Amino acid sequence: MLAVPNRHRSFTLLATMLALELLLLAIQIKRGTQVRLIRIWAVESVTPFGRASAWTSDGISAVWSNYVALRHMRQQNDELQKELDGLKLRDAELQGRAAEADRLAQLLGFREAHAEVPMLAARVIGGSPDDASDVVFINRGSRDGLRRDMGVITPEGVVGKIVAVFPDTSQVLLLDDRDSGVGALLAGSRTQSPVRGSGDPLLNMEYVSNDVKVAPGEAVLTSGQDRIFPKDLPVGTVAQIKPDPHGTFQEVLVRPAAHLDRLEEVLVLLSRQELEPKKTADTQAAVAPTPSPAPKASAASRPPTQVASHP
Repeated sequence: MLAVPNRHRSFTLLATMLALELLLLAIQIKRGTQVRLIRIWAVESVTPFGRASAWTSDGISAVWSNYVALRHMRQQNDELQKELDGLKLRDAELQGRAAEADRLAQLLGFREAHAEVPMLAARVIGGSPDDASDVVFINRGSRDGLRRDMGVITPEGVVGKIVAVFPDTSQVLLLDDRDSGVGALLAGSRTQSPVRGSGDPLLNMEYVSNDVKVAPGEAVLTSGQDRIFPKDLPVGTVAQIKPDPHGTFQEVLVRPAAHLDRLEEVLVLLSRQELEPKKTADTQAAVAPTPSPAPKASAASRPPTQVASHP
């Protein structure tokens, strides 16, 4: 037992007696709420610990709830993102199919409009790995009746010609290749001049005299002189004109009519029969010859009138 020094015994005894007196008073005294003072002291002394415990518990609960909710939201976000990516792929696929349907419908309409000309539809299945050569491969070959130097077109215009034929595929040299060319003419003046590829998006129309008037946007058509394409197929339009003041010929650059950079379906001409535009009923009525009225017979040329004789 802890020994208390003599000099402090009186003070300790006094403090103990005062504490007992206060305790007895707290037990006996009641406040206005009929609650004993000792109980109020006990509650007041315990309340801060209860508040701290409740605050800690609420904080931990809130953190845990937020953590669980955040994980759940992240999971939902990942699922929604995957669903969104799938919908984007589906939308791109549907757009591709719609574009393909439009191209095929245009191809079919062009073919039906020129049903008298034998032609074969083909799909582009590949390109050349050589950057210096502009060629594509189509899924038609010798088994389909294709031969070298057959013309290849789209409804927009000339694409190129077949340069190699295999059993099930063929190689097409595009119009913008440096080794490619087509006999052409200017639609306005009907001036004939070859068009050659340059390896660039624009074609070169060669040997056009400085005296020939060429307008930007003027149509360039096939002339039929190359014995590959029939006459008057669209080759392109005049994009630039550069007269040579010191030479004889002007430089004419032509923008191809066909989209050579995004070919997917083409038509192979199986003959050189010309593709004539279909005439509508109004056009046919306009060009149909008007029958001339029958000439009136003159009096001298009329047969004599027979008068019946009466007995």
